[in-house]
Amino acid sequence: MFENVKVILADDDPLNLDMLETMLQQFECTLIKAGNGQEVIDAISAHPQVDLVVMDLNMPVLHGYDVLRRIKQDVHWHDIPVVVVTADSKEVANVLELGANDFLGKPFNLCETRHRVMNQIRNKRLADFAKDTNAVLEVEVAKRTAALQQALAKAIQTEYEISLRLGRAAEFRDQETGSHLKCISQLSKRLGQLAGIPGDQCDILYFASLLHDVGKIGIPDSILLKPGKLAPEEFATMKEHTVIGGKIMSGARDYPVIEAGRVIALQHHEKWDGTGYPYGLKGDEIHIFARVVSIVDVFDALLTERVYKRAFSIEESMGIMMDETGKAFDPQLLELFFKHVEEFHALQQTIHADTLPITSITEMIR
Repeated sequence: MFENVKVILADDDPLNLDMLETMLQQFECTLIKAGNGQEVIDAISAHPQVDLVVMDLNMPVLHGYDVLRRIKQDVHWHDIPVVVVTADSKEVANVLELGANDFLGKPFNLCETRHRVMNQIRNKRLADFAKDTNAVLEVEVAKRTAALQQALAKAIQTEYEISLRLGRAAEFRDQETGSHLKCISQLSKRLGQLAGIPGDQCDILYFASLLHDVGKIGIPDSILLKPGKLAPEEFATMKEHTVIGGKIMSGARDYPVIEAGRVIALQHHEKWDGTGYPYGLKGDEIHIFARVVSIVDVFDALLTERVYKRAFSIEESMGIMMDETGKAFDPQLLELFFKHVEEFHALQQTIHADTLPITSITEMIR
């Protein structure tokens, strides 16, 4: 702790400097002498890692008060301990108020001087050690934080990728709606933004909406791909895709996208008036994500040709959906959707025009 110690001794009386030097010889430190206040400032500038300044208060060129102010107000020097030497006990309170760490009275007491100097050097070295340790710790914490952030980003990206692959798997079962997922995903996010859903939640909605029909994986082809109207018992089976989707994604509460996908899969066929399925939820009991997806899902389905129906015009589609205001759909959300319907229609048309039909599992996973 007392290796390579540097101490500045300042006094305009050479005899006092010699006395201080003799007293401090036992520390085997480097002593730097200064004969006035300006030389103290110059010495600190030349040796910024100095461990202690022991200085007389009454010095020429630059008074001890001014030197003390300069040291304690400098951002790089203020931690350097300063011991002021004075024969006037009335000055003690003043120098301590200015930031002096300790004081020595004249005439010098050998034992007292050594102990006071040793205590200040020890405190300085401990403070330096703590500062260096904190700097090292800050670097390590920054490294660990960066690594954790990268791992978290990778985990989130992996969750997004899993959602996309699951959605594509369900989409492949229903080849005639190859661009449906893109529409649901992009239109849901946009409607969520307009509805004031926070940005990070809109990102979750963007990927989670891909999973709305993942339960169709469990529906027989004879029902899922039937070109005509479903018989009542067939429709009952088709409705099970909501519950199947919920089961597929159950137990994933630590994964926001998968958990949101589970909720959407379960609730996107619930209706505002409580007549939907599978649980007959109504109003705000239905999660906002599911209410958003139900609107854009029906909108895209109406505008798109399917094996069991023709494509309706935008006017026909809006009329059909308007009739369901307050019944199937959240009235405020639907009103917001219609307010921006031209934007949604243009986006929907662009997506379908730019998306090639999927004809094989190989194309799906490219």
